[in-house]
Amino acid sequence: MKNQTQLKILFIADIIGKPGLDIVTAFLPSLIRKHNINFCIANGENAANGKGITPREFFAYRQLGIDVVTSGNHVWDLAQGRKLLQDEVPLLRPLNYPQESPGRGSDIYEGNNGISVGVLNLQGRVFMYPIDCPFKAVKREVERMRTKTPVLIVDFHAEATAEKQALGWYLDGQVSAVIGTHTHVQTADERILPEGTAYITDAGMTGPFDSVIGLSRKIALKRFIQGIPHRYEIAKENIRLNGVVITIDAESGRSTAIERISQP
Repeated sequence: MKNQTQLKILFIADIIGKPGLDIVTAFLPSLIRKHNINFCIANGENAANGKGITPREFFAYRQLGIDVVTSGNHVWDLAQGRKLLQDEVPLLRPLNYPQESPGRGSDIYEGNNGISVGVLNLQGRVFMYPIDCPFKAVKREVERMRTKTPVLIVDFHAEATAEKQALGWYLDGQVSAVIGTHTHVQTADERILPEGTAYITDAGMTGPFDSVIGLSRKIALKRFIQGIPHRYEIAKENIRLNGVVITIDAESGRSTAIERISQP
């Protein structure tokens, strides 16, 4: 008999444009079956040709079985995405943007086994926009959400490894998982911290790996060598799906396992 207090969560790393959508379409059903997934989260800030998201991509993700879409700094790039944030849909923007910004940075959802899952989206400040402090913002929100569920998943969209690690230690024992996004390079430091929080510095990227973090190698090299802007163009080769599967004790909210995913 299946343990009803155990929750399996799949987090899909930053999905890059159509190549990312195509591989999620191809592999998500089998991943859900293989790992007995109860709840699926994906970062979709790069959904629309590499920058931003529109209803087209968002609802495609939802139809595939993704329960909630998180984001980051690129969620503001398209007007359609900003409007989507104002609708009552499971799309989150970073919590620590000003309250006047459209959308919300956290919410509570229900897994397919009836267990409530809180999801929080944060953005770092090191080498990024000087928005509100992610540490102070998440502390207040975690205290509020823990009165409703002990299962809390944090997508920390940040540039600096040190900032991500610091947040992981800061929230150890307070949330079920801290998952880093934004850099598009999957790190090999997945672990369960001493007080039961699953952690990884970056879940990686779901998209073309023969690229420079998703960008066409030719275009990326022009940018670096010439030092001037060039039109963004997504690469198309060696498409992979990155992410993590986290096993959580639903009664305590403590994680018991975290496994990196990289396929095919």
